[in-house]
Amino acid sequence: MPRKEYRESLAALRSEVESMGTAVLDQLSRALDALERDDQKLAREVIDGDERINQRYLDLESDCIDLIALQQPVASDLRFVAASFKILTDLERIGDLATNLARYALAGRSDEIAEVQIQTIGETARGQVRAALDAYVDADSAACRAIAERDDELDASCQNASEAVVRELIAGESDRWEIERLLDDVSRLLLTIRDLERIGDHAVNIAARTLYMDDGDPKLIY
Repeated sequence: MPRKEYRESLAALRSEVESMGTAVLDQLSRALDALERDDQKLAREVIDGDERINQRYLDLESDCIDLIALQQPVASDLRFVAASFKILTDLERIGDLATNLARYALAGRSDEIAEVQIQTIGETARGQVRAALDAYVDADSAACRAIAERDDELDASCQNASEAVVRELIAGESDRWEIERLLDDVSRLLLTIRDLERIGDHAVNIAARTLYMDDGDPKLIY
């Protein structure tokens, strides 16, 4: 492959990773909307869209393998392709978590459970992913480190929300059968909070892999 075409292939990979990330962020936004509005039609659309994300991931994974196998990049180019490969995996998993959120929306919600700021937490998690994707596109090391620092705030919000749900369950009902009736709703809400926290963790992973591209420290990519 001529040098110019090779450089264009690397640039195209960066652009395609960004494009997939944007599609995943759209899935996440729609899943959060479905949860907030109790919109089962929108939830089904998110679930149906997951297959497109998965196929895109497989196609780009193949592109990364071809670049490594056929062009044998070295130094910074190899780090870029390896980091992009890992970032694609994080994006695909965020897409899976968005699908989980849509499935929780399909199950409906109970007005008897403590009100927690799911939308606020979700938007924080989404903002982390958006910032991590921008840092990857711009190769911005400072932004990557800021994302990792902000993750503690998201973790704390998730913990506080989970504790609020459990306290409400314990304090609100003394009747054993009533508590059992609410357990499914409580479990689903706790899973929602857990998945939002995991989305934030994947954003941190993306930031760490972008740092690996710049710093070349192999520990950052795992």
